[in-house]
Amino acid sequence: MNRKLRMGMVGGGKDAFIGAIHRLAANMDGLIEVCCGALSINPDIAKDSGRSLFLPEDRIYLNYEEMITKESQLPADKRMDFVTIVTPNFAHFAPAMMALDHGFHVVIEKPIAFTLDEARQLHQKVQETGLTLCLTHTYSGYPMVKQARAMVAAGVLGKIRKVWVEYPQGWLSKLSEREGNAQAAWRTDPKKSGKAGAMGDIGTHAAHLAEYITGAEITHLCADLNALVEGRLLDDDGNVLLRMSNGARGVLMASQVAAGEENALKIRVYGEKGGLEWAQHEPNTLLVKWLDQPTQILRAGGNYGDRLSSFATHNCRTPGGHPEGYLEAFANIYRNFALTLSARIDGTTPTAEMLDFPNTNDGLRGMAFIDNVVASAASDVKWTEYKI
Repeated sequence: MNRKLRMGMVGGGKDAFIGAIHRLAANMDGLIEVCCGALSINPDIAKDSGRSLFLPEDRIYLNYEEMITKESQLPADKRMDFVTIVTPNFAHFAPAMMALDHGFHVVIEKPIAFTLDEARQLHQKVQETGLTLCLTHTYSGYPMVKQARAMVAAGVLGKIRKVWVEYPQGWLSKLSEREGNAQAAWRTDPKKSGKAGAMGDIGTHAAHLAEYITGAEITHLCADLNALVEGRLLDDDGNVLLRMSNGARGVLMASQVAAGEENALKIRVYGEKGGLEWAQHEPNTLLVKWLDQPTQILRAGGNYGDRLSSFATHNCRTPGGHPEGYLEAFANIYRNFALTLSARIDGTTPTAEMLDFPNTNDGLRGMAFIDNVVASAASDVKWTEYKI
């Protein structure tokens, strides 16, 4: 393509957090531009937010219905190419489905929907339309996470036996939702967040990372969910035992009451010959632990093409030693989506590296994880079959 892709945004106004992250990530490679938006349910904030992004007045919309309808009526060389949805969980499904019904591709902030049934409907709609949907499971965008996945797929570790993934945070150690914290308020409200709290918010990230790196799927689980802060309506802590489709066994922990922790996501994968360890606090490093030799340290970097997989180097942006982090990982998701969409618009076939971003299947499995974890925690049966 000889132009940028045109993005419309639902949510993400001046009073929001994640919208700015999406815009930074989308802009990083110069492949995407924001052309319109319905940026808030508050008309004043919607208008002020659009003006702060220098959007044309006639493309600052007051709701997503107006945006999608009017954009679909514009000439093909003017209207948006895709919609990015960055609203709270309960407001994901309706704009996504309307966008797909009007022929627009979609990017959705995780989770894909509010319920498993909504996720099924979006998955089916994408299959029917052939449109592209990207889900921003950000952590799969890190180069060394992709390196870990490639090494497991190549059999470097032998048969995978054990997965240990943890995501501790401490930001909800107090009843912050009643102290004016807007992020805490909606994330702990079942009417806005869904049936799970910490497990829905960050446990799904941990589960996705376990499946993404191992290439295996969770088949059964045994969960214990807790609301450790008195007065909280949803879980803020949980532990899950996993059984994987490749025979591996796993442990998943997600907690938002681990006082003092920030976003300490970490995963370890062990096979017959050795193991891998990756932590978001040191994202450029992948530890490879061998059964019969010293630990090997692999580092991300654009100049390490002779020792890293093509999927890792495709997502490296700087020479070794220059730190790349959360924003770059987020941008990798957007870049791969943009390259895929551009290729399809041009009638060419995207490469496997371009297609390496989360999709509706990942979204479907994420919502199934929430349902199955909640069901398991409420059951006296030890193992709950993972149903989608």
